[in-house]
Amino acid sequence: MYRYGYGGMMFDYTYVLVLIGAVLCMLASAMVRSTYSKYARVRSMSGMTGAQVATEILRRNGINDVAVVHVPGDLSDHFDPRNNTVNLSDSTYGSTSVAAIGVAAHECGHVMQHHTGYVPIKIRSALVPAANIGSKIGLPIIILGLIIGMTPLAKIGIWVFSIAVAFQLVTLPVEFDASHRALVMLEEYGILAHDENAQARKVLTAAALTYVAAAASSILQLLRLVLIVNGNRSNRR
Repeated sequence: MYRYGYGGMMFDYTYVLVLIGAVLCMLASAMVRSTYSKYARVRSMSGMTGAQVATEILRRNGINDVAVVHVPGDLSDHFDPRNNTVNLSDSTYGSTSVAAIGVAAHECGHVMQHHTGYVPIKIRSALVPAANIGSKIGLPIIILGLIIGMTPLAKIGIWVFSIAVAFQLVTLPVEFDASHRALVMLEEYGILAHDENAQARKVLTAAALTYVAAAASSILQLLRLVLIVNGNRSNRR
């Protein structure tokens, strides 16, 4: 949390931005686990498991080339468009809880996004390679630029890192839309009753907040880097 200036060691006030981002992520993570745990104990009246719900949603939408598979882990659920699989974790696949059904339907929401050509998910998919590169080499480029005193290089690092931040921002509408699709299908298909749908909404909203927190944390980190680079340039004048 300290850096060296002309007068010796001084407090790096920009580190506060990192701490704020970390706190936001921890709070969001705690909220989703607490909310999921609460509604994981509520058995749905339909008695359907997460796997059965995902299979039923896909069947009703005429999607026959996507498989529902069981993967290890807790809340590691995801749709993989590379091999067309809805991957449901231990806590979702065989569970009949409202929480599990909501999560399973959410992943099917992503399937529907790909199936209907939802633009934000196309943009997110296109950003994946560049975002992976940006998250890995953006910060090292910035640090190298600062160490050797090349502000232009540090600025290039900021632009590279910005791609990873853009990916986080594009993820937000994708996740919220998948949850909206899930809740509509669950009620329309009679899988969850109205009050159960409201409970599933709480689970998916809490989960969405983790993406909001991650995006906010990335933006704060980017702001910190911009302040450091600009501050370093001012000190060299």
